[in-house]
Amino acid sequence: MRQQPPGPPEPPVVGSTFDYARDPFRFMDAVRRAYRDIAKFQLGPLDTYVVMNPDDVETVLMNDEAEFRKADFQDDALTGLLGDGLLLSTGDYWEQQRAIAQPAFNMGRIAGLVDTMGEKTERALDQFPVGEPFDVQLPLARLTVDVIVNAMFGVDPDEETVYEVQDNLEPLGERFEPDPIRFLTPQWVPTRGNQKYSEALETLEGIVADLVDRRRGVDTDAEDFLSRLLRAEAAGDQTSEQVRNEMMTMLLAGHDTTALTLTYAFHQIGQHPEVLERLHEEVDAVLDPGERPGMTDLRELEYTERVLKETMRVLPPVYTMFRQPNVDVRLSGYRVPADSLLMVPQWVLHRHPDYWEEPERFDPDRWTPERVRQRHPYAYFPFGAGPRSCIGRQFSLVEAKIILSIALRRFSPELASDADLDLRPSLTMHPRDPVEVVLHERT
Repeated sequence: MRQQPPGPPEPPVVGSTFDYARDPFRFMDAVRRAYRDIAKFQLGPLDTYVVMNPDDVETVLMNDEAEFRKADFQDDALTGLLGDGLLLSTGDYWEQQRAIAQPAFNMGRIAGLVDTMGEKTERALDQFPVGEPFDVQLPLARLTVDVIVNAMFGVDPDEETVYEVQDNLEPLGERFEPDPIRFLTPQWVPTRGNQKYSEALETLEGIVADLVDRRRGVDTDAEDFLSRLLRAEAAGDQTSEQVRNEMMTMLLAGHDTTALTLTYAFHQIGQHPEVLERLHEEVDAVLDPGERPGMTDLRELEYTERVLKETMRVLPPVYTMFRQPNVDVRLSGYRVPADSLLMVPQWVLHRHPDYWEEPERFDPDRWTPERVRQRHPYAYFPFGAGPRSCIGRQFSLVEAKIILSIALRRFSPELASDADLDLRPSLTMHPRDPVEVVLHERT
């Protein structure tokens, strides 16, 4: 076994920290071009191994926590934000929480939410500007907040609550952008960023507490996630702090990736009129005029699903994941020592020319069954993979198909902003500038 993989030349102490923080997407692209399968660099104080081979991705993500664990390098801000919710918890405790949550995300329950998703989409679209440029991300994010609160809290939020949630998510996201200065600054130091973060967190915690209080004590057998947590709390199997952590996790993680996928889909559709034409043909053929899509309709929206999958390939909202090996492991023929940091980047694998023909080209027909069978299954993992894959993956895809199909039945979108996206890393990958579209009513 070879001892150490190659990596970029680095200055002492800081390693590649500043290069990564300056532009992680360009840095990862450069590492992939130079080293192809695996590379080693220093990120902060940690020896970091970036995994770029789908065989290694499968090894890392499909093994349980006896061999690979969630990375424990996260800063105090993330732990303070989400606590030991599903995203950060591990071991037996994570399995217990996942078991409580799972029925809220099964396909039978999701099918029961389809009409509500459609109703909320129609109501939101009534407020979208027509015939003038607007940043499509903001109203899409408010819509997905509305949907997740209704679906997982069992509460129909008013407009003020939805806006307040969305307004306070931005300063939270800024706290997790790569920044070597912030990395060296404790959270308790009263910088402007830390103050904005603390104020936004306090506001969101108050909103979550209010939503929980509205549900606590209600005699219900409902299967939304909050109702299941509250029944476990009444039985002594959850604390109020655990309920808070899970619902904060659900609020943040449950809407962001779907809103971003839809934002990027509008961007890609605006650049490819031939894709928009095929989408219009499909929604017109599948959806009855004046009727909301049902589960049968969603299954028939095959090209719409391909567009969403291709969007998540080219512009994955979750752009990298981290793990740590509990024991020495071998990846791409190299020894990777226990407790080192593993970076598993969707951004790289989804665009790797060894596994994708013309990877920069937007091509929804990559997702025909025949072409899917020809590819390595771990060259694409927008929701992660293995035991810790995203519990909401089916919920998110159903929601995105409903929103996109209803929007395209009614509108023809035109891209009004720059075709080249400047991307901003945070907990998820955001456009740095507004993604402006113009919606034209279809006749």
